[in-house]
Amino acid sequence: MRPSLLRMPTRRLSNLALGLFALSLSACAWVGPQSLRADQVSYGEALGDAKKREILSIIVGLRYADAPAFLTVSQIIAGYTFTATGGVTANSLPDPGGAAAQATGMVSYSNHPTYTFTPTTGEEFARAYIQPLSPALILPLADSGIPIDLLLRITVQTIGGLSNATMLGGAEGNGSAGYFEILQILRRLQLAGEAAIEFVPGSNASRVRLAIGRQQGPEPPEHAADVERVRALLHLAPDPNGYELIAGAAALGTRQISIRTRSILAILSDLGAEITVPDQDVASGATKASIGLVGAETRPIVIIHTAKKVMGTAYAAVAYHGEEFWIDDTDFDSKYAITVLQDLMALAEVTDTTHAPVVTVPAG
Repeated sequence: MRPSLLRMPTRRLSNLALGLFALSLSACAWVGPQSLRADQVSYGEALGDAKKREILSIIVGLRYADAPAFLTVSQIIAGYTFTATGGVTANSLPDPGGAAAQATGMVSYSNHPTYTFTPTTGEEFARAYIQPLSPALILPLADSGIPIDLLLRITVQTIGGLSNATMLGGAEGNGSAGYFEILQILRRLQLAGEAAIEFVPGSNASRVRLAIGRQQGPEPPEHAADVERVRALLHLAPDPNGYELIAGAAALGTRQISIRTRSILAILSDLGAEITVPDQDVASGATKASIGLVGAETRPIVIIHTAKKVMGTAYAAVAYHGEEFWIDDTDFDSKYAITVLQDLMALAEVTDTTHAPVVTVPAG
């Protein structure tokens, strides 16, 4: 404190103490309701960034046969402390120089949030991550603006006997050319309004149906060839009412399509199988060679780069075994695929006891 304050008149020092008290009250008001404006956005962004890094970390870990661990942020308590103290000591002895007093003051601020993580285990783990996703749960997302080719490529292993790529290998480990051809055709038809996934509620179970072509009137020539090609690849008879998608079972006749969906764990594993990893890791046996796609689709769903140091701006990055793995921020397709995967995981994790993370911010 400057020496001039030590000889300040008592009235001015009292005003200083009152000022410190008023500062404390106004700070409490700012830390309370006013802080919600920043906290709501900041914590939302932090949770989103953490989820992206978690997904990327699990994908990379599965590439190297590491068992995944899923932690859910169940509660956040934001702890703010703002204190301001002040005091005045008056000089009661006669003083030729006039009344004098000494003032003291202190202002402090601290922020120490508390996070609660809940691991997903047991039956909830099996239901959310090991069981195949229900077609009725995920496929109607194609009518919510998600590209149908991306949705099917992420979530479906086989459709009408045609196989997607898989990390398990085998004769069709790289997928079948017809599968990727169907994806591209369905995307063209979706953009033209000639293909849709329809949700059909039922008394016992919900069903989904793939509708292609026009239900009434002749098919436009520019789309007729695509519609016929889909029917030929899936061995379907013309039907303006669409085709029911049968999960897991063989199709009964030419008006149903058999489909096998993936689990969340299988999706993450297959995304990892497409990563280009250092050659020495494959040579040493730390991981297997990347799967190579066939037919019309040769680009991985998510392009994950690896090097000793992140180059450029990363959308998400994790370190693993001395290497950096990241998704480039300029790669929109990869970023969008991760966003779709986040949505799928959120759907799979929903149970009767599931609750969103609770964020507690003291209001004063």
